[in-house]
Amino acid sequence: MSEASWASTSAVRRSMQSNRSRDTKPELLLRRALHARGLRYRVCSKPLPDLRMKADIVFRPARVAVEVRGCFWHGCPEHYRKPSANSEYWTAKVGRNMARDRKNEEALKAAGWLLVAVWEHEEPNVVAGEIENLVRERRATAKD
Repeated sequence: MSEASWASTSAVRRSMQSNRSRDTKPELLLRRALHARGLRYRVCSKPLPDLRMKADIVFRPARVAVEVRGCFWHGCPEHYRKPSANSEYWTAKVGRNMARDRKNEEALKAAGWLLVAVWEHEEPNVVAGEIENLVRERRATAKD
C-alpha cells in the first residue's frame, strides 16, 4: 500500500474501488417502481448543462431530479456511523459530499428544478409514489 493512498489496506482499496456509482440496487429498485407507474425518465443525466452533477433519475419536462444517496457516503442523519479506520479522511470526505449536495440542490432550485434526495434505506414503492405525485403535479403546472 502506498503512503499516499486513502485506503487503510489493499483489501479496503479493492473493496472501495468496486463500489458502483450508478445502477446500484436501491437505484434499480426505485427505477423499476417508477417505470411500473408509467413514468419515463433519463438515467444518470445532467439536469443543467453547466452544473457538474449527474442525477440518478431526471424528469426533464417536470424539472425534477432524483438522487439516490448512500447512507455512508452522504451522511444519512439516521444511519451514518463515523468510520473507525482512517476516520479523519472519511469524515472529511463525507463532509465534502454533503457540502456538494447542498450546493447542487441550491443551483437546481435557482434554475427552477426540484431535487428529490432519496436515502438507500427508504422503501422504493413509497418513494416512487411520492415522486410520481411531484412529477405529475409539476407537469400539470408547467402546461398551465
